Amino acid sequence: MSTILRRLPPSEATGLRTGARHSLAELYRPADLVVLGLGVTIGAGIFSIAGQQAATTAGPGVILSFMIAGIACLLACLCYAELSSTMPTSGSAYTFTYVIFGEVWAWIIGWALILELQFAAAVVARAWGLIAVGAITNLGVRVPNPDLVADVLVLVILVLLTAIVALGARVGLRALWIMVSAKLLAIGAVIVVGLFHLDAANFGELYVPSKTLTTSPATVLEVLVGESSAFGWFGIFSAASAIAFAYIGFDVVATAAEETVNAPRAVPKGMIRSLVIATVIYIAVALVMVGMVSYTKISVEAPLTSAFRAAGVDWMAHVIDVGALLGLTTVILVLIVGQTRVLFSMARDGLIPRGLAAVSRRYHTPSRVTLVIGLVAIVLAEFVPVLTLQELVVIGALFAFAFVAAGVIVMRRRMPHLERGFRVPLSPLVPALSLLATLWLMVNLRVLTWAYFVLWMAFGLLVYLVYGRRHSLLARPARPVDPVRGRHRR
Repeated sequence: MSTILRRLPPSEATGLRTGARHSLAELYRPADLVVLGLGVTIGAGIFSIAGQQAATTAGPGVILSFMIAGIACLLACLCYAELSSTMPTSGSAYTFTYVIFGEVWAWIIGWALILELQFAAAVVARAWGLIAVGAITNLGVRVPNPDLVADVLVLVILVLLTAIVALGARVGLRALWIMVSAKLLAIGAVIVVGLFHLDAANFGELYVPSKTLTTSPATVLEVLVGESSAFGWFGIFSAASAIAFAYIGFDVVATAAEETVNAPRAVPKGMIRSLVIATVIYIAVALVMVGMVSYTKISVEAPLTSAFRAAGVDWMAHVIDVGALLGLTTVILVLIVGQTRVLFSMARDGLIPRGLAAVSRRYHTPSRVTLVIGLVAIVLAEFVPVLTLQELVVIGALFAFAFVAAGVIVMRRRMPHLERGFRVPLSPLVPALSLLATLWLMVNLRVLTWAYFVLWMAFGLLVYLVYGRRHSLLARPARPVDPVRGRHRR
């Protein structure tokens, strides 16, 4: 039992024990991290999720749902900020857990992050293909076989973005700056044009009386309560759980810590700023959506597009299509980067084959693991009905959020001497609130999602017991490090 609970010493989490801890070149600056965060947190959902949740769950109160989800994610973000400022490594929550709770828990979190990031890349790529086909159709072009065209487009975008990440972080960063800038221009156009078509009567009193649904309870909370409800405060909080899916991704910024200049201070700033900006933008779009059309008349399939067409501004449909495609493109790109860094860290710790931690001498990136991730994403997006499993992305992220919140509390007690570039205010109150908020979001997920998650984690634990436990670098005798070359002596 002591072997699977062994902890990684804090000094080694960002040291040269593996001979590769700092083999990734420093590239990112605070502004780059903000762009990285906006690239992953703002996708096509910004044009649809407000309308969908207003129409089916929260009514005009969806604006409050966005605020609640934003606050819950901000609490988690503050916890990530402290741990990433203390341990600026590409492993993010995986490495934090390795140091604070031990190896077996680190593996479990790493396995949850694989679920989150790998599935997210596949889900977003599949959505990208469908939206691209819809955008082509909106231009008046007849698509003879939409499903086949979508499959081809999914393959093309994943191959292209995987190649960009494999060829170098600098290339990916430049592409990200261009696409995020264009995406924000499209969103800005939606907000500005939409403001001219608001009707104050559509906001009502924000609160819509709750309504009991005839459907069987699906979420854990509904099972506990014994019924399904929509609207009212129950609906507002339920919508907040769904909206949290839109905000998830800020944690990926922490995976860039090892490649960030002055990471202990830059990463917390970049992470918090990107999430705050994203929250403001989401709320602004939600205000436009709810203000343009009554929640009882919102088209669930294309909320904003139909609202602008009803207002006689048909050309905005094309702006929304472009913004959605750019939004999803940046999300896929950042997800591949984040997944690469997590697996890279797990590989150099020996928990998965160490060959995946190889860094290309030519491109200075972990190209090998990047290609593996891209291939898996292609298989999932093309052959698995990932759109029906997108809640697995949420539960994987929330599971990591819970451990990070608890990690702040435990690390303050066990390792008060560690230097921190950022400290969570009012600790342990804020981390405790973050943990409670995360658990609330988790109980609002479907029982089926929990069942799939438990099966995935059980399989992951088996993989660890069969492979990771025996191949971990902590299971091997320590070897001296060459003080000149920074590598292990043979």
